[in-house]
Amino acid sequence: MTEFKLRLYITGSTPQSQRAIDNLRRICESELPGLYELEVIDVLEHPGLAENEKILATPTLVKRLPEPVRKIIGDLSDREKVLLGLNIERLSKGEQS
Repeated sequence: MTEFKLRLYITGSTPQSQRAIDNLRRICESELPGLYELEVIDVLEHPGLAENEKILATPTLVKRLPEPVRKIIGDLSDREKVLLGLNIERLSKGEQS
């Protein structure tokens, strides 16, 4: 059952793009196992999709569902910022990573 629909906009296969993909997958697998759908979109290959979504910088993560739609810009290395942006509460408040 997919509860989170995520789109990650990147620019080519740069180290920053790969870092964002790796960071996001790590977070999703630990916090949302089996509950998310991730689509990675290279704006060099699909500029129209980025234009429609009004993507001005990459990498940019767009949380499409559940609403509200949210955007997070950067390589997603700040785990707490990503969790806050996705509106995910930690299952265990005392858990530190």
